Amino acid sequence: MLGAIAGDIIGSVYETHPIKYTDFPLFGRSSRFTDDTVLTVAAAYSILEKVDYATAFKTFGRRYPGAGYGSSFYQWIFSPDGRPYNSWGNGSAMRVSPIGFAFDSIEAVLEEAERSASVTHNHPEGIKGAQATALAVFLARKGENKDSIKSKIEKRFNYNLSRTLDDIRPEYRFDVSSQGSVPESIIAFLESKDFEDAVRKAVSLGGDSDTMACIAGGIAHAFYSEIPENIVVNVRERLPDEFLDIIDRFVDIYGL
Repeated sequence: MLGAIAGDIIGSVYETHPIKYTDFPLFGRSSRFTDDTVLTVAAAYSILEKVDYATAFKTFGRRYPGAGYGSSFYQWIFSPDGRPYNSWGNGSAMRVSPIGFAFDSIEAVLEEAERSASVTHNHPEGIKGAQATALAVFLARKGENKDSIKSKIEKRFNYNLSRTLDDIRPEYRFDVSSQGSVPESIIAFLESKDFEDAVRKAVSLGGDSDTMACIAGGIAHAFYSEIPENIVVNVRERLPDEFLDIIDRFVDIYGL
Protein backbone atom coordinates (compact mmCIF):
# COMPACT_ATOMS: atom_id res chain seq x y z
CA MET A 1 0.00 0.00 0.00
CA LEU A 2 2.86 2.39 0.73
CA GLY A 3 3.90 2.08 -2.91
CA ALA A 4 0.64 3.65 -4.06
CA ILE A 5 1.05 6.49 -1.56
CA ALA A 6 4.65 7.04 -2.66
CA GLY A 7 3.48 7.31 -6.26
CA ASP A 8 0.89 9.88 -5.27
CA ILE A 9 3.35 12.06 -3.38
CA ILE A 10 6.03 11.83 -6.06
CA GLY A 11 3.53 12.57 -8.82
CA SER A 12 1.79 15.41 -6.96
CA VAL A 13 4.20 18.06 -8.23
CA TYR A 14 3.72 17.06 -11.86
CA GLU A 15 -0.07 16.87 -12.03
CA THR A 16 -0.33 20.55 -12.97
CA HIS A 17 3.14 20.72 -14.55
CA PRO A 18 3.25 17.62 -16.77
CA ILE A 19 6.57 16.27 -17.98
CA LYS A 20 7.54 13.78 -20.68
CA TYR A 21 10.78 12.41 -19.26
CA THR A 22 11.88 10.15 -16.41
CA ASP A 23 14.86 12.10 -15.06
CA PHE A 24 13.21 14.35 -12.48
CA PRO A 25 13.54 14.99 -8.72
CA LEU A 26 11.45 12.53 -6.74
CA PHE A 27 10.78 14.92 -3.86
CA GLY A 28 10.82 18.64 -3.26
CA ARG A 29 9.29 21.20 -0.95
CA SER A 30 5.99 21.05 -2.85
CA SER A 31 5.70 17.26 -2.75
CA ARG A 32 2.61 16.32 -0.74
CA PHE A 33 -0.06 13.70 -0.34
CA THR A 34 -3.30 14.28 -2.22
CA ASP A 35 -6.77 12.76 -2.37
CA ASP A 36 -5.23 9.54 -3.71
CA THR A 37 -3.45 8.96 -0.41
CA VAL A 38 -6.37 10.06 1.76
CA LEU A 39 -8.72 7.59 0.08
CA THR A 40 -6.17 4.76 -0.08
CA VAL A 41 -5.76 5.11 3.67
CA ALA A 42 -9.54 5.27 4.03
CA ALA A 43 -9.89 2.02 2.09
CA ALA A 44 -7.32 0.36 4.36
CA TYR A 45 -9.17 1.72 7.40
CA SER A 46 -12.43 0.29 6.05
CA ILE A 47 -10.85 -3.14 5.74
CA LEU A 48 -9.16 -3.00 9.14
CA GLU A 49 -12.16 -1.71 11.08
CA LYS A 50 -14.87 -3.38 8.99
CA VAL A 51 -16.46 -0.01 8.28
CA ASP A 52 -18.37 0.34 5.01
CA TYR A 53 -16.48 2.14 2.25
CA ALA A 54 -18.89 5.04 1.92
CA THR A 55 -18.56 5.88 5.60
CA ALA A 56 -14.77 5.60 5.51
CA PHE A 57 -14.42 7.74 2.37
CA LYS A 58 -16.74 10.41 3.74
CA THR A 59 -15.04 10.45 7.15
CA PHE A 60 -11.54 10.87 5.77
CA GLY A 61 -12.66 13.17 2.99
CA ARG A 62 -14.27 15.55 5.45
CA ARG A 63 -11.21 15.38 7.70
CA TYR A 64 -8.93 16.38 4.80
CA PRO A 65 -11.17 18.57 2.62
CA GLY A 66 -8.31 20.32 0.83
CA ALA A 67 -6.64 17.21 -0.60
CA GLY A 68 -7.67 17.92 -4.19
CA TYR A 69 -10.81 15.89 -4.83
CA GLY A 70 -12.77 16.14 -8.04
CA SER A 71 -15.82 18.36 -7.82
CA SER A 72 -18.34 15.51 -7.92
CA PHE A 73 -16.57 13.57 -5.19
CA TYR A 74 -16.22 16.70 -3.07
CA GLN A 75 -19.98 17.27 -3.29
CA TRP A 76 -20.57 13.61 -2.46
CA ILE A 77 -18.43 13.86 0.69
CA PHE A 78 -20.81 16.41 2.17
CA SER A 79 -24.00 15.02 0.67
CA PRO A 80 -26.42 13.63 3.28
CA ASP A 81 -27.71 10.76 1.11
CA GLY A 82 -24.39 9.54 -0.29
CA ARG A 83 -25.75 8.02 -3.48
CA PRO A 84 -23.20 7.10 -6.18
CA TYR A 85 -22.90 9.49 -9.11
CA ASN A 86 -22.07 7.12 -12.00
CA SER A 87 -18.47 8.24 -12.33
CA TRP A 88 -16.16 6.63 -14.89
CA GLY A 89 -13.13 8.43 -13.45
CA ASN A 90 -9.90 6.93 -12.17
CA GLY A 91 -10.70 7.80 -8.55
CA SER A 92 -11.97 4.27 -7.97
CA ALA A 93 -8.64 2.82 -9.14
CA MET A 94 -6.36 5.16 -7.22
CA ARG A 95 -7.73 4.08 -3.82
CA VAL A 96 -8.09 0.33 -4.38
CA SER A 97 -4.61 -1.11 -3.77
CA PRO A 98 -5.30 -2.22 -0.17
CA ILE A 99 -7.88 -4.66 -1.53
CA GLY A 100 -5.28 -6.35 -3.70
CA PHE A 101 -3.16 -6.92 -0.59
CA ALA A 102 -5.91 -7.93 1.83
CA PHE A 103 -7.97 -10.52 -0.06
CA ASP A 104 -6.84 -13.98 -1.08
CA SER A 105 -8.69 -15.04 -4.20
CA ILE A 106 -9.39 -13.49 -7.58
CA GLU A 107 -13.10 -13.69 -6.95
CA ALA A 108 -12.87 -11.97 -3.56
CA VAL A 109 -10.60 -9.23 -4.93
CA LEU A 110 -12.92 -8.49 -7.85
CA GLU A 111 -16.02 -8.50 -5.65
CA GLU A 112 -14.45 -6.23 -3.04
CA ALA A 113 -13.04 -3.87 -5.67
CA GLU A 114 -16.51 -3.49 -7.16
CA ARG A 115 -17.93 -2.84 -3.70
CA SER A 116 -15.37 -0.13 -3.01
CA ALA A 117 -15.85 1.51 -6.40
CA SER A 118 -19.62 1.44 -6.60
CA VAL A 119 -20.26 3.72 -3.62
CA THR A 120 -19.24 6.55 -5.97
CA HIS A 121 -17.97 5.17 -9.29
CA ASN A 122 -20.84 2.87 -10.26
CA HIS A 123 -20.32 3.42 -13.99
CA PRO A 124 -19.06 0.18 -15.62
CA GLU A 125 -15.74 1.83 -16.52
CA GLY A 126 -15.25 3.09 -12.96
CA ILE A 127 -15.82 -0.41 -11.61
CA LYS A 128 -13.62 -1.93 -14.31
CA GLY A 129 -10.71 0.39 -13.49
CA ALA A 130 -10.86 -0.49 -9.81
CA GLN A 131 -11.10 -4.20 -10.49
CA ALA A 132 -8.23 -4.18 -13.00
CA THR A 133 -5.94 -2.32 -10.59
CA ALA A 134 -6.82 -4.47 -7.59
CA LEU A 135 -6.38 -7.66 -9.62
CA ALA A 136 -2.99 -6.52 -10.91
CA VAL A 137 -1.88 -5.87 -7.31
CA PHE A 138 -3.19 -9.26 -6.23
CA LEU A 139 -1.51 -11.16 -9.09
CA ALA A 140 1.77 -9.33 -8.49
CA ARG A 141 1.60 -10.11 -4.77
CA LYS A 142 1.00 -13.78 -5.54
CA GLY A 143 4.16 -13.99 -7.63
CA GLU A 144 2.71 -13.98 -11.15
CA ASN A 145 5.19 -12.82 -13.78
CA LYS A 146 4.54 -9.78 -15.94
CA ASP A 147 3.45 -11.77 -18.99
CA SER A 148 0.84 -13.54 -16.90
CA ILE A 149 -0.40 -10.33 -15.29
CA LYS A 150 -0.63 -8.65 -18.70
CA SER A 151 -2.48 -11.58 -20.25
CA LYS A 152 -5.00 -11.96 -17.43
CA ILE A 153 -5.80 -8.24 -17.26
CA GLU A 154 -6.15 -7.96 -21.04
CA LYS A 155 -8.39 -11.01 -21.26
CA ARG A 156 -10.69 -10.06 -18.41
CA PHE A 157 -10.98 -6.31 -19.02
CA ASN A 158 -10.24 -5.96 -22.73
CA TYR A 159 -7.49 -3.40 -22.08
CA ASN A 160 -4.80 -3.07 -24.74
CA LEU A 161 -1.59 -3.49 -22.77
CA SER A 162 0.54 -4.27 -25.82
CA ARG A 163 1.25 -0.63 -26.57
CA THR A 164 4.60 0.80 -25.48
CA LEU A 165 5.19 3.93 -23.43
CA ASP A 166 7.23 5.34 -26.31
CA ASP A 167 4.18 4.99 -28.54
CA ILE A 168 1.79 6.44 -25.95
CA ARG A 169 3.86 9.30 -24.56
CA PRO A 170 4.07 11.78 -27.48
CA GLU A 171 0.32 12.31 -27.86
CA TYR A 172 -0.83 11.47 -24.36
CA ARG A 173 -2.55 14.22 -22.38
CA PHE A 174 -4.19 14.67 -18.99
CA ASP A 175 -7.06 12.16 -18.76
CA VAL A 176 -8.98 11.40 -15.56
CA SER A 177 -11.10 8.62 -17.07
CA SER A 178 -10.44 5.07 -15.95
CA GLN A 179 -10.37 3.84 -19.52
CA GLY A 180 -7.88 6.55 -20.49
CA SER A 181 -5.44 6.23 -17.59
CA VAL A 182 -5.61 2.84 -15.89
CA PRO A 183 -4.26 0.82 -18.86
CA GLU A 184 -1.44 3.32 -19.33
CA SER A 185 -0.55 3.11 -15.64
CA ILE A 186 -0.41 -0.67 -15.83
CA ILE A 187 1.84 -0.45 -18.89
CA ALA A 188 4.19 1.82 -16.91
CA PHE A 189 4.50 -0.99 -14.38
CA LEU A 190 4.93 -3.67 -17.05
CA GLU A 191 7.83 -1.79 -18.64
CA SER A 192 9.55 -1.02 -15.35
CA LYS A 193 12.73 -2.58 -13.98
CA ASP A 194 12.08 -1.73 -10.32
CA PHE A 195 9.70 0.22 -8.08
CA GLU A 196 11.23 3.64 -8.66
CA ASP A 197 11.34 3.09 -12.41
CA ALA A 198 7.62 2.25 -12.48
CA VAL A 199 6.73 5.51 -10.75
CA ARG A 200 9.06 7.53 -12.96
CA LYS A 201 7.60 5.97 -16.09
CA ALA A 202 4.02 6.66 -14.99
CA VAL A 203 4.83 10.32 -14.31
CA SER A 204 6.68 10.64 -17.62
CA LEU A 205 3.49 10.13 -19.60
CA GLY A 206 2.51 13.68 -18.73
CA GLY A 207 -1.02 12.87 -17.66
CA ASP A 208 -2.80 12.69 -14.30
CA SER A 209 0.60 12.15 -12.77
CA ASP A 210 -0.19 11.60 -9.10
CA THR A 211 -3.00 9.15 -9.79
CA MET A 212 -1.17 7.26 -12.52
CA ALA A 213 1.95 6.96 -10.34
CA CYS A 214 -0.28 5.87 -7.46
CA ILE A 215 -1.77 3.07 -9.57
CA ALA A 216 1.57 1.99 -11.02
CA GLY A 217 3.24 2.33 -7.63
CA GLY A 218 0.75 0.08 -5.88
CA ILE A 219 1.23 -2.69 -8.45
CA ALA A 220 5.01 -2.24 -8.48
CA HIS A 221 5.22 -2.49 -4.69
CA ALA A 222 3.32 -5.77 -4.77
CA PHE A 223 5.56 -7.10 -7.56
CA TYR A 224 9.01 -5.95 -6.44
CA SER A 225 8.23 -6.18 -2.70
CA GLU A 226 10.72 -3.48 -1.76
CA ILE A 227 10.72 0.32 -1.94
CA PRO A 228 14.06 2.14 -1.68
CA GLU A 229 14.69 3.41 1.83
CA ASN A 230 15.11 7.03 0.74
CA ILE A 231 11.62 6.94 -0.77
CA VAL A 232 10.11 5.34 2.33
CA VAL A 233 11.68 7.99 4.58
CA ASN A 234 10.53 10.88 2.38
CA VAL A 235 7.01 9.49 2.15
CA ARG A 236 6.56 8.80 5.84
CA GLU A 237 7.77 12.24 6.90
CA ARG A 238 5.01 13.80 4.76
CA LEU A 239 2.16 11.81 6.31
CA PRO A 240 0.13 12.60 9.44
CA ASP A 241 0.43 10.24 12.39
CA GLU A 242 -3.04 8.80 11.91
CA PHE A 243 -2.16 7.72 8.37
CA LEU A 244 1.06 6.11 9.58
CA ASP A 245 -0.82 4.25 12.29
CA ILE A 246 -3.30 2.81 9.77
CA ILE A 247 -0.55 1.92 7.29
CA ASP A 248 1.54 0.19 9.95
CA ARG A 249 -1.42 -1.77 11.31
CA PHE A 250 -2.40 -2.80 7.80
CA VAL A 251 1.14 -3.97 7.00
CA ASP A 252 1.33 -5.92 10.26
CA ILE A 253 -1.72 -7.91 9.22
CA TYR A 254 -1.49 -8.11 5.44
CA GLY A 255 2.15 -7.41 4.62
CA LEU A 256 3.89 -4.78 2.50
